[in-house]
Amino acid sequence: MTLTLTVSDEVRTLVPGFTALVVEARGLVNGPSDEASSALLDEAARRLAERLDGRSPDQDPHIAAWRAAYTAFGAKPSRTRNSAEALARRALADGGLPRINRLVDAYNAVSVAHLIPVGGEDLGRIQGAMRLIRATGDEPFVTVAGGVETVEHPEPGEIVWCDEEGVTCRRWNWRQGPRTRIDDDTVDAFFLLEALDPMTGDELRAAGAELAESLAKLSPGARITVRDPE
Repeated sequence: MTLTLTVSDEVRTLVPGFTALVVEARGLVNGPSDEASSALLDEAARRLAERLDGRSPDQDPHIAAWRAAYTAFGAKPSRTRNSAEALARRALADGGLPRINRLVDAYNAVSVAHLIPVGGEDLGRIQGAMRLIRATGDEPFVTVAGGVETVEHPEPGEIVWCDEEGVTCRRWNWRQGPRTRIDDDTVDAFFLLEALDPMTGDELRAAGAELAESLAKLSPGARITVRDPE
């Protein structure tokens, strides 16, 4: 069954020009980070440094657009950075990019190389359809604080991804909840690449194709499709 993702009219009105691409993969084989997934991250960091040529990530036009989008719904983009900017800053720091697991490494590498927010979710843990909405403030967001599971709520008007059970990612693509994240046992997943002007459709599709290629190499035999959201 194909997962449905929809974007509310409220979001489209507030942030016009938003586009997305879905990479859906079934029959994946995940596991701890290894030489192959680490190489993807190292190459992505090299490409990022070449692209920025000494500039900070927030000076890139696409990251600047995401900062403006965050400001539009009331978030402080320097305090809660979009996922692409946060990863890019880590890639340029002395410690470099974290190694999480093979699948997360693959989509993090595409995010850094293309300076585009990319998220990954375990398809088996999604309840119903996915929606990008402006929150009322009542939606539950299950997270972990100090090793203890706790429930938070987004701020009214905050842009969030959610399914039928609650929020899966706060502040658009800032912080993913643990309920749906990809772990070593994940076999079916979807990856969402999110773009704003000035990123073009061709650039978005190129990033999606690169992720599909990486997943196919890491999980030979996986069934991978690249498509627009429903």
